[in-house]
Amino acid sequence: MSNDLDTVFAALADPTRRAILAMLLEDDMAVTDVAEPFEMSLAAISKHLVILTKAGLISQEKRGRVKWCKLEPDAMRAASVWMQGFGQFEPVNLDAFERFLEIELPATKD
Repeated sequence: MSNDLDTVFAALADPTRRAILAMLLEDDMAVTDVAEPFEMSLAAISKHLVILTKAGLISQEKRGRVKWCKLEPDAMRAASVWMQGFGQFEPVNLDAFERFLEIELPATKD
């Protein structure tokens, strides 16, 4: 379970991946639609999607010529349960978790 948690938290550590997950809360999306709001190449977005897929946070499916992304919310269950053990976090409240990390971790410039 520790490796699974490590993979999920590593995937959630990136703000672009968190934004992608937030977008997928609304509905399944084509990869090109996921990439649209970001100022990066489709190849860069694809790398983010691979990380989210390996973490089990999303699934990807080819429908015709288009690759679609779907949120897999059950993948966050173990991480949510782990965080609840500290009594500081609401289940799967990624915004609150991000605010916590911003306060606790020093800002780093890329």
